[in-house]
Amino acid sequence: MKPSSQILVIDDDPSNREAISLLLNSSGYQVQSAASGEEALELLQKNSFEVILTDLFLPGISGIDILKRVKEDAPSSSVILITGKASAETAVEAMKSGAFDYLTKPLHFERLKVVISKALEKTQLLSENLYLRQQLRGKYRFDKIVGNSLAMQQVFSRMEKIVGTDSTILILGDSGTGKELVAKAIHFNGNRKDKPFVAINCGAIPAELLESELFGHVKGSFTGAVADKKGKFEQAHHGTIFLDEIATMPLHLQMKLLRVLQEQEVEKVGDNKTIKLDVRVISATNANLEDSVRAGEFREDLYYRLNVIPIKLPALKERQEDIALLSRHFVEKFCQETGRTPIAFSSEAMRAMEAYSWPGNVRELENVIERTMTLSEGSTIEISDLPTDIGEADPDSHETDVVGPKLTEQGIDMPQFVAGIERNLILSALALANGVKARAAALLSIKRTTLVEKIKRLKIEA
Repeated sequence: MKPSSQILVIDDDPSNREAISLLLNSSGYQVQSAASGEEALELLQKNSFEVILTDLFLPGISGIDILKRVKEDAPSSSVILITGKASAETAVEAMKSGAFDYLTKPLHFERLKVVISKALEKTQLLSENLYLRQQLRGKYRFDKIVGNSLAMQQVFSRMEKIVGTDSTILILGDSGTGKELVAKAIHFNGNRKDKPFVAINCGAIPAELLESELFGHVKGSFTGAVADKKGKFEQAHHGTIFLDEIATMPLHLQMKLLRVLQEQEVEKVGDNKTIKLDVRVISATNANLEDSVRAGEFREDLYYRLNVIPIKLPALKERQEDIALLSRHFVEKFCQETGRTPIAFSSEAMRAMEAYSWPGNVRELENVIERTMTLSEGSTIEISDLPTDIGEADPDSHETDVVGPKLTEQGIDMPQFVAGIERNLILSALALANGVKARAAALLSIKRTTLVEKIKRLKIEA
């Protein structure tokens, strides 16, 4: 029980109304009462109640009418109906209309307290879920995706046109460009915003397990299947499923995915029954699917089914005018999270950042900002605070990723410089590989064990 819990008691019998109100007040609840449905509606317009306790049969507006109005205006509130004329029909109608419970007179107060306590738990849970959904919608508003460049304005324009539809979307772009952020923004600003958003990285799950993850399985369908399991598609029912790295999906699963998209139904591993679903599909890839189709690695019919509405996200090097804006955004975010005072960039440092090619895109930029702010102590980020390959970028040339050191008569610490290059190459590879060390090692053409050793030696957090 929460002493601050607000309860509304509605009963046209004064003695019943006063007795219930006194008993609930004595238990620490904040109670208001109404003698009619009309009076109750006036109170409901002015106040928020976590629990409404109402007689079923009232003159004029009935308890069922009150229940239906509360479900429309305050769906997280719980309504408990009370009647001295119990019947199976009225009980069924009450529960179908959304009543939390249905009690008969004379009331047993201990029973009533238990029901109210459970109703408050449900109300609190629903309120928390509503708050979280509101927070998610705020977090994934379009204006939370930073970019003033023409390339990003074109992306925003495309998103605004499709957000109110259920069309299948294919998001294209290099690793680190924000494909999942765009998918979430589309979902949380669309018609399905209050339904699940389920994401799965098809490239991060072994092929032999991916089918079960996507479509679920029944108990005993394979070794280790000790219980029935819902797949990601079933979890996303009425909502959105985001299939990241779709190009990595094995061909035999591509055929099953095509059938799911065509029929809007899934069949669990080991089962021959189908489950009807209503799911919006958003997929993403950093690969050229047309090349994959020509190479026989991706089904052409699936490609056209997924590519109903394409969204191409530009690489960061294609929107260099956004680098300063993004940098300030990540600085503000880091300061808010850590309580640190604001920090600025020197003009020299910003020119170097705008000249750098950012192979890891926005993800790499965010990581660099966090690392630089963590290690720097002043109120301004100087070019010397930046990673070596960024700090040495030539502002007059945007064609090279890394420029060699400028050797002067004072000499240079070659081991330190080489270690800096090595460190940043590893960080970029990890960013491109979404933290998967095996993929990062392949990008660097080294063994995974060698990469792990270098990560430990260079004290890289990965």
